[in-house]
Formats: sequence, structure tokens, C-alpha cells
Amino acid sequence: MKNTKDQISDILRSSHLSVTDTRVKILELFMKSSGALEHSDFEKKLAGQAFDRVTIYRTLQAFIDKGIIHKIPTTDTSVQYALCRSECSAEDHHDHHVHFKCEECGNTLCLDDTDIPAIQLPKGYAAHNIEVVVSGVCKHCK
Repeated sequence: MKNTKDQISDILRSSHLSVTDTRVKILELFMKSSGALEHSDFEKKLAGQAFDRVTIYRTLQAFIDKGIIHKIPTTDTSVQYALCRSECSAEDHHDHHVHFKCEECGNTLCLDDTDIPAIQLPKGYAAHNIEVVVSGVCKHCK
């Protein structure tokens, strides 16, 4: 079994991204996280290291563009990010799944095995993105 650093290097190389310290550190945070992360999480967890806000933002955007992570909708102006499943790519994100936000701890999780209900749009409409966020209390806070 490969260690985390080797897995990260494989992900970056297969996505045609160079292996940089910033990219490795940010992907490590995703792999260690039990849920979604916000931009502020990276600033806090990488504090004292040579990563500025713009570098973090550009790295996250590159990961989105390459199908490594996806954005999670929120009810406020914040943005959350989570790792994509292995079958995502730059051309085809498979991030159409339900997300769960715990009202107690604030953790947001991808519920990959929960189907999005079928949505019947009126004639002439075409959906490009479906975002479903369920809020409640997670099993750890219950």
C-alpha cells in the first residue's frame, strides 16, 4: 500500500500538475479531513508556513479545474471544498451527490451513496448543475 505522499504525487502527476510543496500540503489536509474544508481552514492549518491567501486560492482552483476537488454549496457566502471521487476528471466532474451539513459541529460530508431525487424540469429547460445540501445532526453529535 502506498503512503500518503506517494498517493498525492500520483494524483498530481496523473492530473498533469507539478508536485509542489503547496499542492502536497493542501492535498494532505484534504486526505486527513473527515469532511469538507473552507478556505479559512487552509489559512489556519498552514499558518506560519510560506503560503499566502492567493497561493491557496490558485491551488484550490487548479484542483477544481483538474477534477481533484469540488465545491460544495453553502447557504452563506462561504465556499467549501471536498475531494472528488477517483473517476472525476478535468472534463467530467461526478460531484452530483448529496451533501450533509451538521447543525451542531458544522462538519459537511459528501454522501456519495445517497441518490439525488429525480428532478423534472419544464419543457425547454436544461440542468447543468444540481446541488443538494441536507442539514441536520450527524451521528457523532446525536
